[in-house]
Amino acid sequence: MIKHIWIYFTKVKLGTPPKEFNLQIDTGSELTWVSSKSCPSCPRSSRFGIELSHYDVAASSTSKVIPCSDKSCTAITLGDATRCSIDGQYCGYVMKYLDESATSGFYVADTFHFESVSSNSTTLNASAGILFGVSTYRSGMLAETETAVDGIFGFGKQKLSVLSQLYYKGITPRVFSHCLKGGGTGGGVFVLGEVLAPGMVYTPLVPWQPHYSVHLENIVINGKLLPVDPKTFTPSADYATVLDTGTTFSYFVSEAYDLFVGAVNNAVSKFGTPRIIYGFQCYAVSFRLFPLVSLNFAGGASLSLKPEEYLFLSNDGTTWCIGFQKAQGQTILGDLVLKDKIFVYDLVRQRIGWVKYDCSSSVNISVPNDDFFYLKQSSSGSSSRGLLVQLLTVAIVTLFFSV
Repeated sequence: MIKHIWIYFTKVKLGTPPKEFNLQIDTGSELTWVSSKSCPSCPRSSRFGIELSHYDVAASSTSKVIPCSDKSCTAITLGDATRCSIDGQYCGYVMKYLDESATSGFYVADTFHFESVSSNSTTLNASAGILFGVSTYRSGMLAETETAVDGIFGFGKQKLSVLSQLYYKGITPRVFSHCLKGGGTGGGVFVLGEVLAPGMVYTPLVPWQPHYSVHLENIVINGKLLPVDPKTFTPSADYATVLDTGTTFSYFVSEAYDLFVGAVNNAVSKFGTPRIIYGFQCYAVSFRLFPLVSLNFAGGASLSLKPEEYLFLSNDGTTWCIGFQKAQGQTILGDLVLKDKIFVYDLVRQRIGWVKYDCSSSVNISVPNDDFFYLKQSSSGSSSRGLLVQLLTVAIVTLFFSV
């Protein structure tokens, strides 16, 4: 049996002279980090077929290691404690992720290179200094070659994220958008700005929660409302519904998960006996037999999911597995649900919007009075004229397990 893992990553240039890194886009965390040249646990190869890069402080003329005495170090309020070296020369960090993988290292300030598109469609090279981590240790999935990239591009909504850093420098608006192409071929767009498309629906952000959290009100399967207690989804100190591009699959809290899987099973089990494979409920039947799902959010916004938008196919080509698992304390909407749609994260209006879209197509971008900036995939050879962009790289890797 095969378990599919895929991630979305983009090319980022750091340092002087600029060096290119492939970083996973993660809206679920705020820290951006790259592998250090001196990291013994960092992968040296990747099954994605990309050449891995390692950051060398000495090789960049604009790099600055952040000491503990620097005000930037004392101002960092990362979820995991900021740690200082014994001699105080390095402002360090430890970051742990949902899948139990972790990284630790130290902070540097260096130049981030990108391209800007002005209101008259002129494309210019631009740069800005940002603070990011240099990883000297990686564990768990982060240390494995199967899913190895050069690091994480943190786009959470806290002040350490790249979005926040560029905003507070007066460079970018507090809005970004992505369209992640599914279907196994990869691609899509990732824009520091607002992508416009007909039919966009919006739901309010939960402003006091640290992530991109929204209020999921209910779940409907084949037109029938799941009898989940509304209090289950009510945002609180102990519960959130989070959008996270750094997570491949999706998660429901226990009560919702059990009812969701039960409803799917009722619709499909008469056509095939379910099997549990690595924690996923699977059926050797056509995906066309699975029900339609609607996730309904505050403000009247609905996210409709066809079977192929919440299922994934095993290696035998006939077994479909439900891409949701059970979690404690939060519902997480990962790439399986987010793909093939435009999502707009608008921190100015405190809302998230989405609409289904062909992510291989060009997108239209709302340009504010000032110039906006975006990340460009240099290998795509795509055009940025007319405010149209083609930016994001995706890779899909398949992991093999013995049964």
